[in-house]
Amino acid sequence: MCQVTRLFLGLLIFSPLGAMAQDFANIEISTTPVRNSIYMLQGSGGNIGVLVGDDGALIVDDQYGPLTDKITAAIAELTDLPVEYVINTHFHYDHSDGNENFGRAGAVIVAHDRSRDRMQIVQIVGAGNRVQEPYDEVGLPKLTFLDALRLYYNGNAIDVFYSGDGHTDGDAQVYFRTANVIHTGDQFVRYGLPFIDRPNGGTMEGMIDSLWQIAGMIDDETIIIPGHGQLADRNDLLEFRDMLVTIRGRITTGIADGQSVAQVISSNPARGYADNSESTASWIRDAYGEYSP
Repeated sequence: MCQVTRLFLGLLIFSPLGAMAQDFANIEISTTPVRNSIYMLQGSGGNIGVLVGDDGALIVDDQYGPLTDKITAAIAELTDLPVEYVINTHFHYDHSDGNENFGRAGAVIVAHDRSRDRMQIVQIVGAGNRVQEPYDEVGLPKLTFLDALRLYYNGNAIDVFYSGDGHTDGDAQVYFRTANVIHTGDQFVRYGLPFIDRPNGGTMEGMIDSLWQIAGMIDDETIIIPGHGQLADRNDLLEFRDMLVTIRGRITTGIADGQSVAQVISSNPARGYADNSESTASWIRDAYGEYSP
């Protein structure tokens, strides 16, 4: 898939059409083995990580509520045991809209404390200003953290940690240390220019710093489940970070030279990574605002 197509798909995720115009009846859930009883499920929304074993099932993110039955059916192909834990990488609806369904089924929901805060009130998400309504109590995280927590489950030491404000101000990464598999949530994605939710605490600078921290924790044998897109490795993550560093450098150089936002956009600082479209211009405009005095 070309960079331009990946960028378009990434932006579509966070438009009103990304959720509201979907025909969920036609969505199929695919299952990809990752390593050591860890799987990736893909359907619509963020990638789901699944860990199965004698203790039960643990999932990372749960996509859209209308897909819960299909998701649970896919998990049932892997284990007869129930989903006991749902870890939300962040509060966005395409990663957490199934919370109420899994909560009613008895799962304990885990998230960063700020993600829980955001799930309790109306949120406006994405370029299309999609309204995300508060979740009922049953869909709210019951176990939260500020910096990190560790779970021992199905023979895995699982670190759920916060690496700084990037995609939002409450992102969680989930590192299955025993298996050497990490789910990054939307701190790392594979569709081109990332969505940075600045109204909800996200920053490009924070994402760059977070990616460096994650890269320092893993190694060349680590398998990465990104927030969106195909499985990846450490080199893919570093290339993604290099893209952001390069674009940041072009934008901040323009700012230092006294260029207006229109002039910086005209210089196409995302060249080589995204097309010179209005969507890209909007992304650059937001980044310019982050770095301009």
